[in-house]
Order: sequence, then structure tokens, then C-alpha cells
Amino acid sequence: MSQALYRKYRPQGWAEVVGQQHVVQTLRNAIVSDRVAHAYLFAGPRGTGKTTLARLLAKAVNCLNEDKAKRPCNECDYCRAVSESRFMDLIEIDAASNNGVDDVRDLRDKINFAPTQGKFKVYIIDEVHMMSGGAFNALLKTLEEPPPHAIFVLATTEIHKIPATVLSRCQRHEFRRIPVDEIVGMLKTIAAAENLKADDDALALIARQSAGGMRDAISLLDQLSSTGDTITIELAQTVLGTATSQTVLALVASILDGEAGRGLDAIQKSLDGGADPRALARQIVDYLRGLMLIQMGNESQVETTKDIKAKMTEHASAFTPADVLRMMRLFNNAATDSRGGWQPSLSLELAFAETLEAPAESAPVAAAKSTPKTSAKSSTAKSAPVASLTPTEKSDATAPAVPASEVIKVWKQIQSTLKKESANNLAALLNSVTAIDVQGNTLILGFASDVLMSKMKEEEKARTTQLVADALGVTLDIRCEVTNAKGKVPPHLPQDGMVATAIHQGGEIVDVQD
Repeated sequence: MSQALYRKYRPQGWAEVVGQQHVVQTLRNAIVSDRVAHAYLFAGPRGTGKTTLARLLAKAVNCLNEDKAKRPCNECDYCRAVSESRFMDLIEIDAASNNGVDDVRDLRDKINFAPTQGKFKVYIIDEVHMMSGGAFNALLKTLEEPPPHAIFVLATTEIHKIPATVLSRCQRHEFRRIPVDEIVGMLKTIAAAENLKADDDALALIARQSAGGMRDAISLLDQLSSTGDTITIELAQTVLGTATSQTVLALVASILDGEAGRGLDAIQKSLDGGADPRALARQIVDYLRGLMLIQMGNESQVETTKDIKAKMTEHASAFTPADVLRMMRLFNNAATDSRGGWQPSLSLELAFAETLEAPAESAPVAAAKSTPKTSAKSSTAKSAPVASLTPTEKSDATAPAVPASEVIKVWKQIQSTLKKESANNLAALLNSVTAIDVQGNTLILGFASDVLMSKMKEEEKARTTQLVADALGVTLDIRCEVTNAKGKVPPHLPQDGMVATAIHQGGEIVDVQD
């Protein structure tokens, strides 16, 4: 069985470490000046060298070379033993599976025994944030006053979970994400050593996909090398799932043309073909990010084929920067929605539907944009949808069984109840309601488009009716409409007040003020 590239090319000396020179320099100085601390805390993203530097420290403190500046020498018996994972005084502990009080007590019992081979016993505790509170407490005294032959190195990706009592007993080092150009340089070195043919654009894509983690980047290169072909950007995009599909292009084109049906057909065909909704949403976000970079003058950062970049340039000029940012946020929410539900594609479809609509006005409102002759302000109440009926329609309606303002007050409470029940799809639907009104015993819900309104089926209506009845003690039928907020007065505001007058004369709601 071949050895994984990230293990084969793990740094064996200080000079081979990439991207963490600030930590390397501190540790080397400590070795030379014989001021090695008894406990270290290495914190930072995964794959940035925490365990590697911990092993190098173990090598250096036990190295037999008389010149401290040359430690670790990688030539003495102890250095070779560490490199070959057979040094008995280097103890690596996975806190994810050894996180209890008994595990720490066992460690404390053994730590007092003298080293078997070298001068120091080095304990590397990986993912230390996984330890229980009791285990941390049991470790405190040992961390503060360990035997003179013991050194602790705690490694974590989530430093905020480490108790302050532990932090104060360790010398802390923050590991940084490795810059893309340094990762690319390392990938080129490995590719040359392994006789791999790889295009520079492909290596840059791999580096960006690794998000600053050298181990992830080398693992991705290892994965691509198994194809046996030259590693091109097209191959890298296909294998890594970042290639811009025809579905993404069709979807963006349908948004540009305002063709809802065409876009939904593209989504459905892709999902019927086996695509994952969240993966498709991530591809859309990646494409939109490319548009944003082009609009901001950073076209060189867009890693894609010439044909796709040409299409991106065309779309970037067709959308406004505000449109692109809004679409990115909507599809990013769909891409990160891990809750699923009875209809896994709903988050993606909702995001698409919302991109077709003009940005929703914040509501309820506190200021109105009016004609030059009229302006007004009003009081506010947070998180209420905008009303949908005109004054004429309102006057002809039957007296409401409950004021619309009362429904608005409990709307967020209803959504919270649904989320606790894991009914996240219905909660998302109710969150997209742009208008609420009550006529007689009918609760009217306004949606921004036919696509959104069509998702509110009988089952969803019945559940909403029940939640409203539980909250307000009145049973209301539900009717859905496609509405917008322009020219309408929020139900919680006086229908004959200053804001109402401004709106009736052509004013428009523009702002929320607390």
C-alpha cells in the first residue's frame, strides 16, 4: 500500500515548515537558549502544521546533536526514532476518544515515570477541546507543575472551547491559514518529485479549495494524481465538483431574463439527474463569486476556463453589484442549510424565487418617501410583515375577527415554534410572507411571487391555522395572494394617519427606524 503524500512530505526539520515562521522562530530560539516551556497550546485551522511542529519540538528537545542550533539533526538515533514513529517517549493522545477523567488520571499516574529513551517525555494531546470539564480539571495541576522530564503540547482547532484556567498555564501559539502562493509552491515541489504533470491554474485551484490548509491541499493533489492524466483545471474542477455546469449557466440566464419556469425546470432536471441541492447551490455561489470578482476588477482571481470566463464577463456586466451580492447571500443560505426536510430542494427553489423579486422593503416601517408635498414618520414595532390591502379593499371587507396587528405580533413566535418542531420548510415559507391582513375570519398571506405562493399547500395552511389559533384563540381560514408593498399601509398603523396620507399620495416606504 502506497503512503499518502501528506505523510510522505511531512516536514522533518524547521526549514521545511511552510507558512508558520512566527511559531518556528519562537520554538527554535527556545531550543537554542534552553528555555523550553513545560506546556504549549497550538491553536489554528486544520492542516496548518500543529501536530507537525509538536513532533519537531519533541525531536529537538531529545536530539543528541551537541550544537543546539542544529537540533533536530534528523541523524541521531532519537531523531530517526521520532521520524519513524517508534520513539517511546513521544506519546500522542487523541482527546476525541480519550476525553474522560479516568483517561487523565491514567496519564497522571504514568507521567512520573522517567523517560525510557530520551531526556524528555513529550505528550501531544490532539483536539484537546474535546475533553470533558472534569478531565480539564484533573489535568490542571499536572499542567501547572509537571515533572521536570515532561512537556505537554495541546493542539486544538477550537480554542474558544478551552477553559481559561488551562489557557493561563500554557504558552500559546496561533497558527495561521497558509497563503495560496506558498501552498502552490509546495504543490509544485511535490508534483516535480512525484513526476506529476500539473498545470499552474489547476494547482492554484487546489490551493484555493484547501482554504489555507496544507494537508488538505496535498490530499487533493494526491486524489487528482490517481486519475493518471495531466492535472488540468478542467480535470480539477470536475473531480473537485467546482466545474460550472450548464445548469448554473441556465439558471443565471433565467434570472437575467426573469423566466421563473425555465429556471425551475433547469433545477428539476439537474436534481432528477442525481445532483445534490446543496452542491448545486454551492456551484451557483461559486459562479456568482466569480461575477463579483470581475465586477470589482479582480478577474485574475477567477479560476475557470476561457469560455466560462467569457460568459461570466457577459453576466457581470448585465447584473448590478447589488444584485450579485443579494443573489450570493440567498444561494449561500441554501448551500449551508443542512436541515433538509420533506422537500430537500425547497431551500434552493426558495432562493431562486427570491432572486427574481425586487429587494423586499424592511417592515414594519418608520419613515415614508413621499411626493415633494408630503412626508411623515411613524412609530415602529420590529419584525412585522407589510400589509397588502388598499384602503378601498379594506373598507369593503368584513370586520376582522382579530386585528392584523395581533397576528403580526405572534408571527415570529409561530416561526420559532415550527423550528423547534424541525418543520423548517414551513418556517422558511412563513418567513417569506410579505403581507398580512385579516378580513372577517380569513387570514390573508401575501407572497412576492406565484412560485412562493404555490408552496403553501393545504397541509401547510392547516398547520398555520392551528398555530394562529393556539397563539390568539381564534380560528382563521387562510387565503394566499401575490402582493407587493407599494401603496399599502401597514395594518398596525392608523389608516388615516400621516404615514397613510403620504402613502396614498404616492409615497413609498423606504426605511426602518428604532
